[in-house]
Amino acid sequence: MLLTLVIAGHDKIPNTPGQLGSLAETLLPWTALGIPALLATALLRKSLPAALALALLAATWLTVFADTLADKSSPGKDLTVVSHNVNQNNPDAQGTARSLIASKADVLALEELSADTAPLYEHALAAAYPYHFYDGTVGLWSTHPLRDTRAVPIMPWTRALRATVDTPKGPLAVYVVHLPSVRVTPAGFATRARNEALDRLTRDLQAEHAQPVIMMGDFNGATGDRALRPLTSRMSSAQSTAGTGFGFTWPSHFPIARIDQILVKGAKATSAWNLPATTSDHLPVAAHIDLTPDTADNAQERP
Repeated sequence: MLLTLVIAGHDKIPNTPGQLGSLAETLLPWTALGIPALLATALLRKSLPAALALALLAATWLTVFADTLADKSSPGKDLTVVSHNVNQNNPDAQGTARSLIASKADVLALEELSADTAPLYEHALAAAYPYHFYDGTVGLWSTHPLRDTRAVPIMPWTRALRATVDTPKGPLAVYVVHLPSVRVTPAGFATRARNEALDRLTRDLQAEHAQPVIMMGDFNGATGDRALRPLTSRMSSAQSTAGTGFGFTWPSHFPIARIDQILVKGAKATSAWNLPATTSDHLPVAAHIDLTPDTADNAQERP
């Protein structure tokens, strides 16, 4: 019953001390692991009340996550976008570049570049992506022309950028983002640096007048985390609206959380998925985007 209350009332869990609410919302899908463990206990005890409580738990979990598990893809696309945290210590940057080229993305965002690896990606991607811009640890590669490129000041060094992509359907504003890391410590969920950078990013987005807008990258947070609501209240997650399942991306060998996101405003994601693993510790994420002006909620700024 306690686990049922956590699932049903996760938004009521206070965030202080230790950002416990954000931590609970990040790990909420994994509460499903409690179901088989409690089922075994109920069977061993041959307890009808325990079985009824377990049925309520399972029903509550399915109610919360039924839409997540469903296939929400739809036909149509104007372009394909891909985002990948390539890991600054990636032992095979060339192989990672080849995998990304094979995705046939029209717009490609890379995070966690370094002074050593950025030129390697620049060279490896040049033939497939004639237009590119990178600054600091983030970069954007495109089959369509780029303009109005600039760094977005969310940290003392560059971990976000903004560019206009001139697509055949018109201009598209694209943000590439790598928010600071979070840690689970004895004092709780350490998110202060991420949340401060998120506030700066949100202010930049509020001043954005272009439509449509795509923001993608490593957010070091799940879209269910209340701390990301300044963005998720204004933009729609491609995975949430057009994907199937949770789409966990990190760590790549056994993903436990989706911290790599593609967010959309003023357009529509028609499908979203993860690409095969590279030699990075993150999985790449991809989405098909319909650039027809969207009149649904994801074109509006929600309260």
